[in-house]
Amino acid sequence: MSESKPIGGKIITKPFIVCAVLVAMAGILIIKRFIFGIGAVSNLSDGYPWGIWITYDVVVGTAIACGGYSMALLVYVFNKGEYHPLVRPALMASMFGYTLAGLSIMVDIGRYWQAYNLFLPWHTNLNSIMFEVAFCVSLYIFILWMEFSPTFAEWLQAKGLKKMLDRIMFVFIAIGLLLPTMHQSSLGTLMVIAGKKLSPLWQTGFLPLLFLISAIAMGFAIVIFESLLSSVGFKRELETPILGKIAAIIPQLLGLYLIIRFGDLVFRGALGQIFSFDFKSLMFIIENVLYVISMIMLLSAANRKSAQKLFVAAVSLLLAGSIYRFNAIIIGFDPGQGWQYFPSFSELMITFGVISVEILAYLIFVKKLPVLPHVKHA
Repeated sequence: MSESKPIGGKIITKPFIVCAVLVAMAGILIIKRFIFGIGAVSNLSDGYPWGIWITYDVVVGTAIACGGYSMALLVYVFNKGEYHPLVRPALMASMFGYTLAGLSIMVDIGRYWQAYNLFLPWHTNLNSIMFEVAFCVSLYIFILWMEFSPTFAEWLQAKGLKKMLDRIMFVFIAIGLLLPTMHQSSLGTLMVIAGKKLSPLWQTGFLPLLFLISAIAMGFAIVIFESLLSSVGFKRELETPILGKIAAIIPQLLGLYLIIRFGDLVFRGALGQIFSFDFKSLMFIIENVLYVISMIMLLSAANRKSAQKLFVAAVSLLLAGSIYRFNAIIIGFDPGQGWQYFPSFSELMITFGVISVEILAYLIFVKKLPVLPHVKHA
């Protein structure tokens, strides 16, 4: 039996202060960006219009935020109700990740003042993959907040509201399962249209499928990572038994991913590029070694019973998925004509600020709202 409860405690702690300082610094730089233009704080160019902001805030950030999606698949599609205590914290992390991804777009895009055109039907381009991603992500942010709304109702002790939300929640859950399936695959499609500008190590028609599979796996990994980190950080009981069961799913996903990944390279005759040992091939090797490490570790039932090994495997998988997306968006991309890109100090600080906002929100929510499960293992 489990019940979600606020963990309580001080809000203003040393980690909170560090994150708040980073947020303040990022805020100043964002103001500078809006006053003087995107070129004043970034190294973006006509050759590299997408840099670390789009790559991390949207492509990586939303994949890491797939915990809610992955757990919903497990609980509501595959009817594994025993994992339900982990849904709410996973949902909250997804809510933060996607909301900040959506807000960050306003910093990322050049003509931010025209962003509202996305929601005007007479400006809609239904043939645009970018429209599909933007629309799905925007709608999914709303869905995530609606799925999380019963938590606020519990906090307010509004039993009538909570009852009403529970009755209609199946609608939001159903839509919430559909939207990430669409936009996570579509994020891969964004780079298919890059054509020969993307290295053959990553350019493939399977990019949408690979992005989707890896996002689901990363969703399970972030659930494990967040649970173990919160248990240690807040001195809660470890949830290793249930996390070990979730971890058993990951090797199957990674096995399927790697079969498609390397089978595609063989089929296209691109496998030999792995052994060129230039920067791109080395990044490819690092990416896939991390995937293999995670898969091998989690194949062992003994490792799945160890909190430390679960944590290492989860971190390895999150790094692998993140590097894969950086490789597919930036590292493997060559616009030609001598264009080069490395993020500026301001770009990095704004990215750190976005991450810090998520941490601050997490600390406030888990201490004040009934989010984390109180579980007693037999």
